[in-house]
Amino acid sequence: MKIGFDGKRAANNLTGLGNYSRSLILQLANYFPNNEYLVYAPKVKDHPQTTAFFKTRGVKLKLAWSSFLWRSFGILKQLKADNITLYHGLSQELPFGIATSGIKSVVTIHDLIYIRFPQYFPFIDRQIYRFKGQYACRKADAVIAISERTRQDLIELFEVPAEKVSVIYQSCDDSFKQAFEQGRLAEIKGKYALPEQYILNVGTIEERKNQLLLIKALPSLPEACKLVLIGKQQPYAKMLHAEIERLGLHARVVFLKDVSFMDLPGIYQLAKVFVYPSLYEGFGIPIIEALYSGVPVIAATGSCLEEAGGPDSIYINPQDHTALANATNKLLNAPESCRNMADQGLKFVQKFNNEVIAAQLMAFYEGIASKR
Repeated sequence: MKIGFDGKRAANNLTGLGNYSRSLILQLANYFPNNEYLVYAPKVKDHPQTTAFFKTRGVKLKLAWSSFLWRSFGILKQLKADNITLYHGLSQELPFGIATSGIKSVVTIHDLIYIRFPQYFPFIDRQIYRFKGQYACRKADAVIAISERTRQDLIELFEVPAEKVSVIYQSCDDSFKQAFEQGRLAEIKGKYALPEQYILNVGTIEERKNQLLLIKALPSLPEACKLVLIGKQQPYAKMLHAEIERLGLHARVVFLKDVSFMDLPGIYQLAKVFVYPSLYEGFGIPIIEALYSGVPVIAATGSCLEEAGGPDSIYINPQDHTALANATNKLLNAPESCRNMADQGLKFVQKFNNEVIAAQLMAFYEGIASKR
């Protein structure tokens, strides 16, 4: 098959949807090398992550002929010229007219957070996301949801027929799946001046991610335990800094920026506990990064995080900082229980291994391509 991908994110984004896109395509290219994988993008960011990606055997970069509304209109002519068998919109949209082009199409919907929590998104963005998402779900031959929670949201909020939506989970970058040597960990610890003992949170510092809960819980944790936050700071961060000031926690909270992606697995591996109190997610990649890193996880109830964290992680009400403090203390005070939880989490997360996800995705593609 000749499979085309919306590669805007894969070619230009170094986190989030960029990682998702590159990981998915790389898995397919590695496990199913007999196919051609054409990645369409208007431009390419000059960075080691993207450079290595496009050097992968079987992955071909196809630069846009036109940049004007390229993903919505311009790409279709290229797909026809390249005789694409199936096109996969990796980030919630498809080109207009693809349903009558003779090219089979699949769209991945990551979440409908902009509908569940509209207060976090500008009005015009919400309208564009909704229009493009609903159009893609109507016109696609099939829809991929990245979690059962997202699948249920699509059925409820977009009224997508249940039989049209399949759940195919994500994996994470392979660098999180290998234990770093002690020397490398010591180098990373020194480079970022990491505390001896810390709980970790990774993600954009914004209201939906709910890091304020961590700040409020911190006074109830042992004084030797610090909090490390990694993520771009949005205006919400001002609330965190104000709470840190109020509680006198300056010495116990570390904000890291400009963290190298190659160092990030080591920062996970050095953490005592990973905490992810987000109010709502489409899946929760940082959770599986933590589980692959051998770190026990505490996450929030209310969306899909149980799907990512499995039955042996701990889940708390995202509004209850006392429950978070109690759960964290329970782990910090019971090293054997902490190790057992990490071991069970590592077993659970094998369901997200590359080979498993790639096989599911290729079977899905083949089923769609074979339909008349």
